[in-house]
Order: sequence, then structure tokens, then C-alpha cells
Amino acid sequence: MTDKEWSIIEPLLPDKPRGVPRVDNRRVLNGILWRFRTGSPWAEMPERYGPSTTCYNQFVRWRKAGVWDRLLAAVCAAFEGEIVMIDSTCVRVRQHGSTGKTYGSPRRQAVCV
Repeated sequence: MTDKEWSIIEPLLPDKPRGVPRVDNRRVLNGILWRFRTGSPWAEMPERYGPSTTCYNQFVRWRKAGVWDRLLAAVCAAFEGEIVMIDSTCVRVRQHGSTGKTYGSPRRQAVCV
């Protein structure tokens, strides 16, 4: 995460002491983003992001508190259309639906979603 992105996000994160020393929110956030970028299980997070349970618990707390919606809105507003998001939804098709063969029809086939 860049310093510019962090300067936008940091003020929006909850800052309530819970009786235990606070973790580094930037490190935890980078861990959460790493996990979703790679699709890896929480338990396989690299040690540089701290304990995977800490990252998971923080993710869940922020989700329940609506923090993620606020972060997305703030980052989108700050970059004024410079950000492009791509949906990576997976769609299963029949075995023959993805080969590109026409199977008796002269026109090309496509998988429509």
C-alpha cells in the first residue's frame, strides 16, 4: 500500500483500545489485501503480516462495523476515477463449451454469461 493510499485510509479505521496493545493497522490491512489478492487460506499468510488470526479477526470486526464500505468510498473519491476494478467471477461451463469448436455449426460459439 502506498503512503498516499494509507493517508486516505488511516483516519477511517477504528481506533478503540481493547485492553491489549494495538497491532499495526497498516500491516494487518496489507495482510488482508494480500490474502484476497492471492486467494490463499488465512493460515497461509506470510509472517510479515503478523498472525493470520489477527488479520482474520480484524477483517471480521471491520466488516461488521461497516469499515470496508467507508474505505472503498473514500479511496474511490480520492482517486476521482483513476481506479479501475475488474470482477473475477468464475463461471463453469460444459466440457465442450470452452473449446471453440463449432460441432456442426459454421458460426463461432461463445460462452455467454
